[in-house]
Amino acid sequence: MLRQRIDGDAGYLAELRHDIHRCPELMYEEVQTSARVQAELAKVGVEFKAGLAKGTGVLGYLPATKPGGKTVALRADMDALPIHEETGLPYASETPGKMHACGHDGHTAILVGVARALAQEEERPNNVLFVFQPAEEGGAGGRAMCEDGVLDGKVLGGKADVIYGLHGWPEEPVGEVRWKVGPMMAATNQFIIQIHGKGGHAAAPHTTADPVVAAAQIVTALQSIGSRNVDPLDSIVVSVTSVHGGTAFNVIPEMVELRGTMRTLLPETRVLGRERIFAISEGIGSAMGCRVEIEWREGYPVTANEEVATGDVRRVASAVVGEGKVAELSAPVMGGEDFSFYGERIPAAFYFVGLRPEGMDEMPSVHTPRFDFNDAVIPDCVEIMSRLALERV
Repeated sequence: MLRQRIDGDAGYLAELRHDIHRCPELMYEEVQTSARVQAELAKVGVEFKAGLAKGTGVLGYLPATKPGGKTVALRADMDALPIHEETGLPYASETPGKMHACGHDGHTAILVGVARALAQEEERPNNVLFVFQPAEEGGAGGRAMCEDGVLDGKVLGGKADVIYGLHGWPEEPVGEVRWKVGPMMAATNQFIIQIHGKGGHAAAPHTTADPVVAAAQIVTALQSIGSRNVDPLDSIVVSVTSVHGGTAFNVIPEMVELRGTMRTLLPETRVLGRERIFAISEGIGSAMGCRVEIEWREGYPVTANEEVATGDVRRVASAVVGEGKVAELSAPVMGGEDFSFYGERIPAAFYFVGLRPEGMDEMPSVHTPRFDFNDAVIPDCVEIMSRLALERV
């Protein structure tokens, strides 16, 4: 009966996703999306609390039909990205410069589908929390939801015992599920390095302290962190992604600014990476007669999966899509994900669901103008999440 209801909802949920896709909203601006989620929960009688996480977060609550069960949290993110859509789809973004390029429209539609399916279940052994969060794309909406108490029983329901979340993944075949115990996605940090020198005429570099030359050496030297400071079996990424300095071809500037990111999987490597970025940048700057200022920004923690919760995902996903389509992720992904904030507080499992259509060697990646979520996976995703909520013991 559960799967029959889900299959019957497939068209409705695809249209819901298309509606959300047409109206993308950036982090903490998800007003229309939040209102739609609230309306969908109200339709099926799911109690909810809105106005969370700076205004647009929503927490739904569906109690167990008998006492004594666990409280299971399920999470979806709702925000879009500042990218101009180039898919040409009939339901493409109607807002220039904004689009759902990471599949959060799909994640939201899936969790609404889970609420619809579970609300009709005659027997629910567990309480269920539906966590619709804003601002995953750099705004730490997951942390804001946690700080508002969505997992602590301060908003609705009891304290959550476990939380599950998913992400559509274009690198994997459609409908296949990937899991990993322990670190699955990286911790993130951002840095801004300003190299202050002494400017002057390009024809008289000996009278200057050239921040351009210092910046070039810093960019190159930072790559030695991964090759010479970190165990080859560990992982670190240090990428300088922005270089700004100078205004004319014949003027050595006073300052050059570098911006970039560091990604790590282990806490000790995160500490080491920061130390080396500071030491290398300041040391080279000093050697070149320049003064270096560094702004360090803490990003998301490591997304680490708890063993028992991940076992639940393996078991349930195998029952839904078949064991042959469920496998361990070959290696952690160095992208960041703010589902990590939930996992710092309670047992958590995050998993990928393949989106790449049959017969295609590749499809547009997330965070690109031509990406679109694959509606074909929605029913399986709804069933997996529903069964995770029903079968957690």
